[in-house]
Amino acid sequence: MQRLSRADLMSLEQYAAERARVRSEVIAHKLLRNVQVGPNMTWCFEDRTTIRYQVLEMLRAERIFESEGIQGELDAYNPLIPDGNNWKVTLLLEFPDAEERRVALGRLIGVEDRCWMQVGEMERVFAIADEDLERENADKTSAVHFLRFDITPPMAQAMKNNAPLSVGVDHENYRHSVSPLPQRVRDALSADLDCAGAPRSWRRCRRRQSRGSTVS
Repeated sequence: MQRLSRADLMSLEQYAAERARVRSEVIAHKLLRNVQVGPNMTWCFEDRTTIRYQVLEMLRAERIFESEGIQGELDAYNPLIPDGNNWKVTLLLEFPDAEERRVALGRLIGVEDRCWMQVGEMERVFAIADEDLERENADKTSAVHFLRFDITPPMAQAMKNNAPLSVGVDHENYRHSVSPLPQRVRDALSADLDCAGAPRSWRRCRRRQSRGSTVS
């Protein structure tokens, strides 16, 4: 999945004219990629479309039109695009009441490290969280975290073969899972996986499969 460049964006004027259409399309796109895990947590599986929208919204909100500023936003958001060997997730902890949120975030320290995904009956993969900066302290965690789930070639192959996908959280104060994910969500996430960066044997295997060969 290629990273975004300035050529993939719109000018502020063009985006203002097309924002309603773009927003509607992205909302529909996110319905296939957002997963509610328990009552207070949403996983937003990012891709090129969702990140492009976030960049356009940021440029609009901040009225950024100079090259240096645009590149700065691209540099900040491009790492959130999966590369074909992983999934990138924006995790949201959602508590409408401010006092409830304050207490809950204190009880959920470390929750981002206990998020997992599982392809079929394979071993669970736990998230690598907040690689850019620390988002919790001794008193509370953040309401927003950024997760990466690394996908091995056998897992990707299983996904291509329609294996079920489950996700969940195993924290002492928040244990919830979705098992399996709805088929439409699973299919959208499977489409994110490719051979980029995989071993040569894996790339050859996938090329043979694309030509119609049967791969065991």
